[in-house]
Amino acid sequence: MTRRTLLVSATAAAAINAAPRSQMGIATTSYMTARRPRDTYEFLEHAHELGAAGIQAALSSLEPAYVKKLRSRAEQLSMYIEIMAALPKQNDGGEFERTVAASKEAGALAVRTAALGGRRYETFASLQAWREFVTDSMARIDRALPVMEKHNLPLALENHKDWTTDEMVSLLKQRSSEHLGVCLDTGNNISLLDDAMSTVEALAPFARSTHIKDMGIRPYEDGFLLSEMPLGEGMLDMRRIVETIRRASPHTRMTLEMITRNPLRVPCLTDRYWATFPHRSGLYLARTLRLAAEQTKRLALPTVDHLPKEALYRLEEDNVKQCLHYARERLDLA
Repeated sequence: MTRRTLLVSATAAAAINAAPRSQMGIATTSYMTARRPRDTYEFLEHAHELGAAGIQAALSSLEPAYVKKLRSRAEQLSMYIEIMAALPKQNDGGEFERTVAASKEAGALAVRTAALGGRRYETFASLQAWREFVTDSMARIDRALPVMEKHNLPLALENHKDWTTDEMVSLLKQRSSEHLGVCLDTGNNISLLDDAMSTVEALAPFARSTHIKDMGIRPYEDGFLLSEMPLGEGMLDMRRIVETIRRASPHTRMTLEMITRNPLRVPCLTDRYWATFPHRSGLYLARTLRLAAEQTKRLALPTVDHLPKEALYRLEEDNVKQCLHYARERLDLA
């Protein structure tokens, strides 16, 4: 190797390692608006450039050579991997097991999944429809668990604006499997009128994966608006949240989900919203609307749909960088 080559290599290495390291990883869902990552290996490289500790992403290829390359690079960079996958349908032709097997080969710590792709209060117009979804979801979880046990990987079921905190705890206790836990999203259950900190405290012992996020809230005519915020700019006690998860599940990694988008409308003052919540009392509603009213005085929720694509692209990236910086400096995730 010539002196010039050595200098070039050293410069490249310095550039790669320029971003301060963090113990926080990044989920691809932090880039749902502008970037939209497609390739797992490329996203791993991008996360490393930002100083992240790992990634949560779908496997873009199940080919053994690709999976081997992904694992090798993650190990070289000392980064963790968690894989996103859908729960198996009744006749999936073995697709779920192939994904889990590839996840294991990739060195994944967990497989994150969700029972519902949308939001409970938007998807279901009747209690009967919700109950049918519950029955189907439990069957899909039951199909998944033997596969997880076979490959010795935890299945992390996200609280994805579907199950209330009590329902999720009940589900996890019913199945009572060491291979079933939760991908603990720290903000989603506000949309179901759950208190965010109570959700974290209840689900932290089951956490096998996380979506760490801060949130903002304010009223609108049919209920309230709910928005992801850069860490430290929202209303959640992020230090308390991280410490609670660490104490309850010390081996679970902290993974950022910072979604840059317009606030979501949660129409909790409409009849349809309540169709699937026969046991929610007015206390939940009053508490959440009171919180929204209080936060109006201190939080302005971001809107992004007016931005040109390039500006949105930069904002999305800046929000992720800002969160990683906050995690290093304020959450002891350096």
